[in-house]
Amino acid sequence: MKETPGARPPARKPALWLLVAMTGIGPFTMQILIPALPRVAADLRVPYAVAQLTLTLYLVGVALGQLLYGPLADRFGRRPVLLWSLILYLTASALAALSPSIAWLEVGRVAQAMGACSGMVLGRAIIRDVWPREEAASRIAYVVMAMTLAPMVAPMAGALIEERFGWRATMIACLLFGAPLLIAVWRRLPETLREPQPLPGLRGMGLAYMSLLRMPAFRWIGAVGAASTGVFFAFMAGAPQVVEQLGYAPRVFATAFLGISVSFALGSLLAARLSTRMGMVRMLSAGLWLIILGAAAMLAVQLLLPHSLAGFFLPMMLVALGNGISLPNAVAAAISVRPERAGTASGLLGAVQMGFGALMTVVNATLESGSGVATASVMAFCGVLANIALWGARRRL
Repeated sequence: MKETPGARPPARKPALWLLVAMTGIGPFTMQILIPALPRVAADLRVPYAVAQLTLTLYLVGVALGQLLYGPLADRFGRRPVLLWSLILYLTASALAALSPSIAWLEVGRVAQAMGACSGMVLGRAIIRDVWPREEAASRIAYVVMAMTLAPMVAPMAGALIEERFGWRATMIACLLFGAPLLIAVWRRLPETLREPQPLPGLRGMGLAYMSLLRMPAFRWIGAVGAASTGVFFAFMAGAPQVVEQLGYAPRVFATAFLGISVSFALGSLLAARLSTRMGMVRMLSAGLWLIILGAAAMLAVQLLLPHSLAGFFLPMMLVALGNGISLPNAVAAAISVRPERAGTASGLLGAVQMGFGALMTVVNATLESGSGVATASVMAFCGVLANIALWGARRRL
């Protein structure tokens, strides 16, 4: 690519640990409150379904934030946008900790999500700024693999903190995570955007998104990413209720979830090692078939065998393995459709993923009775959709 006036010189590569922390703050913040949802409902005197809306609205906040951060980061740079978003995150975490009602908690969680999601959007864009497409898929996979430390730690941390100090302390834990990250980004993150893109207001942002949506390759791969993400969020919406129905405490949910995180990390490791050699399409196909097999196995177990914790969580480990393989390649494919708009593409893809994920949490909350059948059915439906979308994407990648 030829240099244009005002373009920055090639950026130095950022530290991997910083990219991991930036990306991990979103899932950490989302999941730390999930084991405490029954206690939130009791403390704020609302039904469980209303407390579960804090997860749905968190995903909505992530979707809205990602729509904004992509174009803003393409115009003003990755670093300043990330700094301001982390300030929003810290403010929202304090609001959530002090919430006097479920309404205030929901407002705090939306704002918290909008601040936290910047790391997911900009981490992907930064990787694409400094690494070529196939290598970017590998690097994203390494970041995603390491990032699984967040969902490994967050549910257990949330359960232990809630047991000892109450659910509000989980939001204070978010402050303790976010403040050092803000300092680290300010001191250690280089600016990687080489060529700022124009941002002519909201209309321009809408046109930038429409230009991507008009590209069949982006539409199909965006559908793959959305449907495969929907599998995970359908599980997250139903799992606490299923575990509670089985008579287990929140700490048991957090412990069982560790196996899912390990499986996801293993899938991401496979994606990191094999994506360059095997290609994105083959890796996507392998991951999506594992998702379907895992969801089908979960549904069969819930319908044919006595309900048990193992029967619910073990098939999900296979799903998580498939997600770990497929998601990094879906992200790399989407942000490579137009590399000069990597931030915008990353934001739009993330918004579509979170929006569809939020929809699946609502669907599952409506259908799930605690037996796990509805959760497995919604997961299988999403897996089939993802495979259909990959069929459409094959000819365009």
